[in-house]
Amino acid sequence: MLERFSHWLRRPGPGRLRPHAPHVAALAEQPAFPPALPQPLPGSVYEQSPAVYMAVNRIAEAGALVPLNIYRLAGEQRLAVENHPLERLLAAPNPYLSRFELLEQTLGMLELHGNAYWFIVGDAAGRPAELWPLRPDRVTIVPDVEHYVRGYVYTTGSRQIPLDALEVIHFKRWHPANDYYGLSALAAARLAILSDRAMAQWNYNTFGRDNGIPAGIVSIRDYVNDGDFERIKEEWRTSYGGAKRRTAFLRGSSIQWQNIGLSHTDLDFLQGRKSHRDEILNLFGIPVGLVSENATEANAKVAERLFIERTLYPRLVRLAQKISAELLPFYPGEHVAMFDDIRPTDHHARLAEIRTAHSILSVNEIRQKYYALPPVAWGEVPPARLAPVAPAAATPAATPTATPAEPAAAHKSALDELTAWERFALRRLEKGSRRAFTVHTLPEDLAFEISARLLAATDRDSIRAVFQQARAGLSEGPAAPLAE
Repeated sequence: MLERFSHWLRRPGPGRLRPHAPHVAALAEQPAFPPALPQPLPGSVYEQSPAVYMAVNRIAEAGALVPLNIYRLAGEQRLAVENHPLERLLAAPNPYLSRFELLEQTLGMLELHGNAYWFIVGDAAGRPAELWPLRPDRVTIVPDVEHYVRGYVYTTGSRQIPLDALEVIHFKRWHPANDYYGLSALAAARLAILSDRAMAQWNYNTFGRDNGIPAGIVSIRDYVNDGDFERIKEEWRTSYGGAKRRTAFLRGSSIQWQNIGLSHTDLDFLQGRKSHRDEILNLFGIPVGLVSENATEANAKVAERLFIERTLYPRLVRLAQKISAELLPFYPGEHVAMFDDIRPTDHHARLAEIRTAHSILSVNEIRQKYYALPPVAWGEVPPARLAPVAPAAATPAATPTATPAEPAAAHKSALDELTAWERFALRRLEKGSRRAFTVHTLPEDLAFEISARLLAATDRDSIRAVFQQARAGLSEGPAAPLAE
């Protein structure tokens, strides 16, 4: 076979890239049957397995709470779009579902089935007007030679409804053995789930009605006739047993009881169920520290961080990128959808990064990257290149006076906050702390300029000078940088 293709593989020069993928046509020649649903069915497992219900619910509900934002692309910049039509559509996807319910169902179906589908209903202008989630167990993909997917077939009972590929958004997880359908975590956890359900059923059978007595043998050592033997069996089962009780009777000498059943201790029952629970939760990406009754506060915080960073956030990225690729093109302009970045940040590492960037990036770049603030007219240079701050002794203290445009009370509140911030910065310098000051009343631009200048302040005099400059700027009106 290699000899047949050796001439083509050695062909040099440009123009080697094909205008189409040759394997797509080959795949379309084979029917794209959906993978067999795992047994038991995902719906019944979700209803009957506490570990699966807890894992899927935790992911679906947490993901549905995260806001989705629409950004307009302008070169390398992303500009937030307020009240985009898609945001309004997601707020009320159809007359019967809320945004939370739509995202909850979508994330839940991805966990249980590995696939999730949205059907798009259009308006007169051809733009999305409603979004309807489709049950994955009812959807069949129809392959296409040129476009990979020709459409979908939605089956309800004996009725089959054809759906165009443009009308359906298919969210899926990666499947190593299927080109069209995704693989669910439920399928990977099948054996652990079946074992856990079998243990739960055995526990129910043991403690159910007439089953709370272990199996055993009643040995009658003394010889008894048939009538007495049957009478003893009947009286024993009437008093101590039930219909499902496993008790054997042997005739011999005196009566003796011998237990032949396995107890919960013998089976290490509780540890077995705990092991299955932990295995199921890990397969769904739920750290055990989130649900363990023995977890310390530190362990619980680490578990929550792992859940957000490695389980929840990647799933949200999958949804957002699919929405950007298949739903946003219905609207004019170049846009991208992104969920809020909910990953926890290391504040010390972030401050160190800002300190490094303040001599390289411009003020506007720092404002946009680290604070999500709009650009300012004076922010085209790095903070380190702003006019140098004079020592405190060289800068006379300005007497704050209220201007007609600014109420005296608000002006005094801002000055009081400046004084509190100055004391905080001096104490932070003495203790070597990196904790940030929380601003409440100062103007946004002035607060940012103070923060940028404090990054370069290394002693008490330079810190005092920063706040002297700030008081002077606050007294003069809107915050503005010193002239270079």
